[in-house]
Amino acid sequence: MIWGSMFAIIMGYLLGSFPSAYIAGRLLRGVDIREMGDSNMGAANAWRELGARAGIAVLVVDAGKGAAAMLIATVIGVPLPALLFTGLAVVAGHNWPLFLGFRGGKGAATTFGVLLTQLPYPVLILLGVALIPFALTRNVNLAGAFLFSPIAPIAWWLDASGALIAYSILLPCVVGLTHFITTRHTPAEVKERGIT
Repeated sequence: MIWGSMFAIIMGYLLGSFPSAYIAGRLLRGVDIREMGDSNMGAANAWRELGARAGIAVLVVDAGKGAAAMLIATVIGVPLPALLFTGLAVVAGHNWPLFLGFRGGKGAATTFGVLLTQLPYPVLILLGVALIPFALTRNVNLAGAFLFSPIAPIAWWLDASGALIAYSILLPCVVGLTHFITTRHTPAEVKERGIT
């Protein structure tokens, strides 16, 4: 099972490295999304710079990467620690992709996909809640706070394992850290255009 665990983790990182926003920018506009907006290779920047349809497509693909990595690892039958490391690896691959000089996204959509496979009903309910502040403010950071902050308490309330509770804290913390680092360097004119 060691080889299966290693495969799952490496697969997770490589899958996470799939640069959906970069590909969308090249195909739709012939541009490098990393040179536009806040230079972030994620759904929010794709929405802002390439349009809503492109942003939604990137969001779905990035969330799908997280879910797919976890489902493949589950099918392989890796133990829980390896499964959780696979999720961390796919988020790391998205944030620091191998194929594009380790310049990626913030990991929110990919983290959503990972956690959706482990706590599906709470995550879907919280997604519905998070859409309300997003619709009102167009602020991704605020919506992310509504989505990710309550997950750990809800996991505890549902009698999830200690490992899964800790995991539901760790992954959003990675997202929060990358959001903080990236937002500090976001140009003011980009913030004023919405979808921040």
